[in-house]
Amino acid sequence: MIDENGENLGVMYTREAIEQAAEVGLDLVEISPNADPPVAKFLDIGRFKYEAQKKANEQRKRQKTQEIKEIKMRPNIDDHDYETKMKKVVEFLGDGDKVKVTMRFRGREMAHGQLGMAVLQRVAGETAEIAKVEAHPRMEGRQMLMVLSPK
Repeated sequence: MIDENGENLGVMYTREAIEQAAEVGLDLVEISPNADPPVAKFLDIGRFKYEAQKKANEQRKRQKTQEIKEIKMRPNIDDHDYETKMKKVVEFLGDGDKVKVTMRFRGREMAHGQLGMAVLQRVAGETAEIAKVEAHPRMEGRQMLMVLSPK
């Protein structure tokens, strides 16, 4: 039994503890029912529930959900365009998001899948310190996909 000031009152009967809590104008709340003997405390139950709800809302607000960001490339991408896309990939991974790198093939490019594979391998190599390859490059129709996730 713990009173409203946090002082230990020792082990007592439930009925006796309820009477003492009523004298002070508070409720008797069981804090840890699995302990032996169970621990109870004098509290204002409305205030206790309000603070617990407030704490849960604060934790939900701080929680970061992991999104999947997509970067689209072409097999014959130029160096400057590649570097610009890589800056965004590093930024997304730094924010804790997964990155889906999509290599799109059009027309005759379909015959040169190795060019797209080389670009995706280059992306994986450059992000090796900050990311791991969650889904290795694979063809899906006219595009090749790879998923990176932060380490």
